[in-house]
Amino acid sequence: MQLQLQTNLNLKFKFKPTNIFSSFPKFLYQRFSPFSLFFLTSLQKSHCSSSSSSSSSPWFSLLRQAICTCNLLLGKSTHARILASLQNPDRFLTNNLITMYARCGSVVYARRLFDKMPERDLVSWNSILAAYAHSCEHSAENVKDGFRLFRALRESVVLTSRLSLAPLLKLSLASGYIWASETVHAYAVKIGLGWDTFVSGTLVNIYLKFGKIREAEFLFDGIPERDDVLWNLMLRAYVEKGFENEAFHFFADFHRSGLHPDDDSVRCVLSAISDVCSDIGRRHKEQVQAYAIKLFLFDDDSNVILENKKLSEYLQVGDNYGAIECFVNMIRLNMEYDGVTLVVALAAVAGTDDLCLGQQIHGMTLKSGFSSDVFVGNSLINMYSKMGYVWFAQKVFCGMQELDLISWNSMISSCVQSGLEKESVNLFINLLRSGLRPDHFTLAGVLKACSSLPEGLCLSKQIHVHAIKYDNVVDSFVSTALIDVYSRSGNMAEAEYLFENKDEFNLATWNAMMFGYVLSNNSHKALGLFYLIHKNGERLDEITLATAVKACGCLLGLEQGMQIHAYVMKSGFDSDLFVSSCILDTYIKCGDMVDAHSMFNDIPTPDNVAWTTMISGCVENGDEELALSIYHQMRLSGVLPDEYTFATLVKASSSLTALEQGRQIHANVIKLDCVSDPFVGTSLIDMYAKCGNIEDAYILFKQMDVRNIALWNAMLVGLAKHGNGEEARKLFKVMKAHGMEPNKVTFIGVLSACSHSGLVSEAYEYFHSMREKYGIEPEVEHYSCLVDALGRAGRTEEAEKLIVSMPFEASASMYRALLGACRVQGDTETGKRVAERLLALEPSDSSAYVLLSNTYAAANRWDDVTSARGTMERKNVKKDPGFSWIAAKNKGSSVCNG
Repeated sequence: MQLQLQTNLNLKFKFKPTNIFSSFPKFLYQRFSPFSLFFLTSLQKSHCSSSSSSSSSPWFSLLRQAICTCNLLLGKSTHARILASLQNPDRFLTNNLITMYARCGSVVYARRLFDKMPERDLVSWNSILAAYAHSCEHSAENVKDGFRLFRALRESVVLTSRLSLAPLLKLSLASGYIWASETVHAYAVKIGLGWDTFVSGTLVNIYLKFGKIREAEFLFDGIPERDDVLWNLMLRAYVEKGFENEAFHFFADFHRSGLHPDDDSVRCVLSAISDVCSDIGRRHKEQVQAYAIKLFLFDDDSNVILENKKLSEYLQVGDNYGAIECFVNMIRLNMEYDGVTLVVALAAVAGTDDLCLGQQIHGMTLKSGFSSDVFVGNSLINMYSKMGYVWFAQKVFCGMQELDLISWNSMISSCVQSGLEKESVNLFINLLRSGLRPDHFTLAGVLKACSSLPEGLCLSKQIHVHAIKYDNVVDSFVSTALIDVYSRSGNMAEAEYLFENKDEFNLATWNAMMFGYVLSNNSHKALGLFYLIHKNGERLDEITLATAVKACGCLLGLEQGMQIHAYVMKSGFDSDLFVSSCILDTYIKCGDMVDAHSMFNDIPTPDNVAWTTMISGCVENGDEELALSIYHQMRLSGVLPDEYTFATLVKASSSLTALEQGRQIHANVIKLDCVSDPFVGTSLIDMYAKCGNIEDAYILFKQMDVRNIALWNAMLVGLAKHGNGEEARKLFKVMKAHGMEPNKVTFIGVLSACSHSGLVSEAYEYFHSMREKYGIEPEVEHYSCLVDALGRAGRTEEAEKLIVSMPFEASASMYRALLGACRVQGDTETGKRVAERLLALEPSDSSAYVLLSNTYAAANRWDDVTSARGTMERKNVKKDPGFSWIAAKNKGSSVCNG
C-alpha cells in the first residue's frame, strides 16, 4: 500500500518541514499569486452563472434536505426524478448529487456519477475527494482511491484550493503514514497555502497525532492567526508528553496572546504539575489557580476561594470600589484571606489611585507575612508604579526575598514610564547578573529606555546581540523596539535591515519604521510605506494615520495631507484627538490657516495639544494677536496651558512688543508653576529685553537655573541690544566662571554687545578666540556682528575688506548694515560699491537706493542724489512705508508713517 500511495501522490522528495520553510518567506504563503486569484475568481463566476437556474429548481431543495438529514432513500428518489425529467442533469446538480451520496455513505454511487461527468470543475473534484475522505475510516482501499483521484486532479487543468486539501489531509491521516502528511504539507507550501489558517491548523493536529511534537511546535509558531482550539491542542500534547515546564510556559503564553484559556486548559495544565511539594511545582500550581479564580474557572467551595471569586467578579467588570468594599468587609468580619485575596485587592486599589489605602494593604501584607510571596510583591510594585510612586515600588522591589522575571520586568517598565531610563538599564544589567534570562517584554522595555539616552545606540546594539543570541530578535515587540531605537538615533540602515527581514506584517513595526523616516527627514519614504499598507488592504490605526499626516507636513504636501484627511473622515478616525491634532499641524505648516481654523473648530473638545498647536500656528504665520485671542478662549474652556503653550505665547508678545500682555502671561506662568521651565524662562527674558525692560529681564535671569546655556545667551543678547556692552562682557566672564561652555549663540550676543558699544578691539579678540580657544568656526552671523562693529566705528573700508575675505557669500543684511554705516560716516565711494553689491543680490530693495541717495546728500553730491532717485523710479522700486503700532485697552492698531 505504501508504494501505491507514493505513486498516486507523485512523490519526488520526502518532506522536511524545516527545509521547506527556510526556503520561502512566510508572508508569500499567505497569498495566492495574482494569476491564481484571477483564475479562481473566473472559475467561481462561471460556476455561479451556470448554477443560478439549477439552484432555483425544485430538485435542489430536495437534495439539500437529503444531504442535511443523510437520507439516502430521499436522495435516490430525487436522483431518479431528475433523470426522468432532465435525462442528463447539469454540472451543478451533479455536484450536489455527489455530495449527497458522500454524506449518505454511498461512495460507489458518488464515484459512478463523477466518472460519467462530461465536464468537471473544482467543486466536482472537491466533492468526490470529500466522499473518499468521509469513508476512509472504514476502508483502506478508499484511501488509495482518494490519492489516485488527487493525482488525476493535479494532472487536469483545474487549479486546487484549500477545499481540495481538506479531504486530502484527512486521507493522509487515515493512511497511518507520516510521510503522506508531510507530502501534502509540501504541496500546500508549493501552491501558497502553507500558512493558510485552516491548512496549517489541521497539519498541527496531524503532527501531534503522529507524536511529532517539535514539527507541530515549529508549524504552530508560524501560524498568523491561532484560535483557542489550536492552543489547547498544543497544551494537551505537552502534558501528554510529560513536558511540565513547557506546558506551564505555554499556558502563560496562551494567556498573553489575548485569548483566554478555558476550564479544560486549566485542568490540563494542573494535571501536568507532578511534584506539588517542590517550590517550583507549588508556585506553578498557585499561579494557575489564581488565574482560574480570576476568570471563575476553579471550583472550590472554601470560604477564601468563594470570597476571592467575589473580589474577582467586581474587578472583572471594572468595579474597583466594589472590590475594595468587599475586601474591607472581609477584614471587618475577621475572615481568612490568602495571597490571591491581596493580589486582587491591590489590583483594585491600583485602579483608584488611592495611595493611602494601598499603603494600608501593604502594611497588612507585612503583618501577615505575605510580603514574602513573590506574587504579592509583584502586585505591590504594579500598584505603586501605576500610581506614579516609583520610589515606593523600588523600595518593595529591593525588600523582596525572591524575585522572578515578572518582578524585574515590572520594575524596569516602571522606571521607563517615570523617565528613569538610566535606572532601568542598570536594572537590566542586574537582571543578567542574577542568572535569569530576559524575555521579549524585558528587552522591549529596556530598548525603549535606550531610545531616550545619549549613549542609547551603543547599549541598543549590545541588547540586539543578546536578542540574537537567545533568539528573541524575531519577536515583534523586540524587533519593533529595535527599529524605533535605531531610527531615533539616526541609524536608519540598521532599522531598514531589521524591517526588510521581517517575515510577516506587523502594524506596530511599520508604524515605527514610518516614524523613523519622518525623524530622519525621509518623509517621502514614510508616505511610501503608508501607500503600501493601504494598497495591500492591511488594517490602519490612529498612529499610522497620524504619522502619515506628519510626513505630509514635513514635506509641505498640502494635497497629500488633504487626501489623508479625507480618508481619516471616511474611516471614522476624525474623532481621535491625536490624529486631529496632527492634521491641524499639517495645515499650519503648509500655511493653510483657513482649513486649519476649520479643522480646529471641528474638534469637539480640543485638548492642550490642539489648543497649543493652533496658537503656535498663528504665531508662525504672523498673526500674533489672534494667537493671544485663542489663548483667552482656551482659558475660558477650562483647558490648562503647559510649558510649550507659554513659550509660544511669550514669543507672540515679543513679536508684538506687547509688554503688558507679556506680563499677564508671566503671571499665569507663575500661577501654574511653570516658571522653572528653561524654555519658558528663556522666552520671558527675551520678551522683556525686546520690549525694552532690560531690568525685569535681569531680575528674572537671576532667579533662574544658571546651568542652562540658553538663559545666559538670552540675557547676553538682551544686554547687547540695549547697548550695555560692558555689562554683557562682565556677564560673559561670570558665565565662564560658573563652568558654562559658550556656544555659537553666546558669541553672537558678545560680538553684538561690542558692536553696540564701539568695542572694536574687544570684538576682534572674541572673534579670534572662537576658533582658537573653543573650536567654534565663525558663521555669517558672527562676521555680520564684526562688520557692524567696524562700520559703527567708522572703519568702513576695513569692514568691506572683511566681507571680501569671508569664506562664504555675504548676506544682504550685512551689506545693508555697512551701507548705513557709510551714510553716517559720509564714505560715498565705499557706499557706492556696497550698494552695487546689495542691488546685485536684491534688485528691488528700496533701502539700498534710499541709503545711497542719503549718502550722496550728506556729501552734497546732488547730481548723484538725482541719479539714484531716477534709477529708482525707472525700475519702479517703491519705498516701503513705515508703521507705528499703538496698544490701548488690550487692543492694537497700526498707523502708516508715509
